[in-house]
Amino acid sequence: MNSPDSLQKIDHKYMSYAIQLAQKGRYISSPNPYIGCVLVKDDTIIGEGFTQAAGQAHAEIHALQNATKSIENATAYVTLEPCSHTGKTPPCADTLINAGINRVVISMLDPNPQVSGRGVKKLLDANIDVSVGLLEEQARALNKGFFKRMEHGKPFVRLKMAMSLDGKTAMASGESQWITGVEARHDVQKLRAQADVILTGSGTALEDNPSLNVRVDPADLGILREQSSQLKQPLRVVLDTHLKINKTAKMFGLPGYILIYSCSSDAKKIEQLSQPTVEIKILPENQISLEHVLTDLASREINDVHVEAGATLSGALLAAQCVDEMVIYMAPTILGGDARNLFNLPALQMMKDKINIEIKEIRAVGSDWRITAVPSYSEKEA
Repeated sequence: MNSPDSLQKIDHKYMSYAIQLAQKGRYISSPNPYIGCVLVKDDTIIGEGFTQAAGQAHAEIHALQNATKSIENATAYVTLEPCSHTGKTPPCADTLINAGINRVVISMLDPNPQVSGRGVKKLLDANIDVSVGLLEEQARALNKGFFKRMEHGKPFVRLKMAMSLDGKTAMASGESQWITGVEARHDVQKLRAQADVILTGSGTALEDNPSLNVRVDPADLGILREQSSQLKQPLRVVLDTHLKINKTAKMFGLPGYILIYSCSSDAKKIEQLSQPTVEIKILPENQISLEHVLTDLASREINDVHVEAGATLSGALLAAQCVDEMVIYMAPTILGGDARNLFNLPALQMMKDKINIEIKEIRAVGSDWRITAVPSYSEKEA
């Protein structure tokens, strides 16, 4: 019989490993959260798994499928409460019960109202020993987008930018390729691959003609060859108030889907852009409401939005307190006073109007620096 201190150390060890496993689903699990599960018997791992692509095995089922011996009287370590409802897969709580598990250690409750304590109740009703809260902070950090959508009805918004040492994003002419080096641009591909959406504005779409897709070898993401087909292109979203984008834009010829938000009801232009992989959503306002866009994206089960845009849209998102995180790649170059700024924020006139930023991490990426920061909003959360 393990002492309480000994059991706590054992639990910490296996839950830490479950969190590592959960990260393997970072590029394939969405819209489901990234979850890891470890099955332990006699202080030995007998099964492990992580949530697969939507409609496929959840972490608990994946771990059971990989089990090397009888599950009866084993302990399951799961980074999120086992689901209790039937969606695209059966309830994981029922599967654990039927497998003969006698103890379940859970990092945190599922904020999904279809679960939210019901999974734990099922386990307790089956006389299974349940504990909740171990490494909760780390488990929550795994799924910022999922929790944001469930708790606030909006996706997590990450704003990616590249700038010179003097805070410029492009020359006055608009020329911007390339401010950062190859390593930084490769790093951005990994951020794109994590996202459900890559969002930009019509200005960037017209000036830069971007692909807005993921161009990285699945092996570089740690994805096994047999899972590479599960890696999908994020939805490309363009905010285009007056529907200026042209059907000859590069993104229209690439695999994947495009969603355009616009306030224009120009039937001819809509017809020109229409194709099976393109949706045009006409908003009732004269100006695109960022709040409306993010709420609509959440209703489509979008957890994470990756933004690559110019100073106008980036500034608008920041001013509207819609940005949850900023990832800025800073290159060791100077572009000069006439070059374009990182943000267009005309409303900031006095020091009291400034937006404070909390820097979370600074890391070298090749010859550039990657700065991860969080805006500090004084009045409300993003």
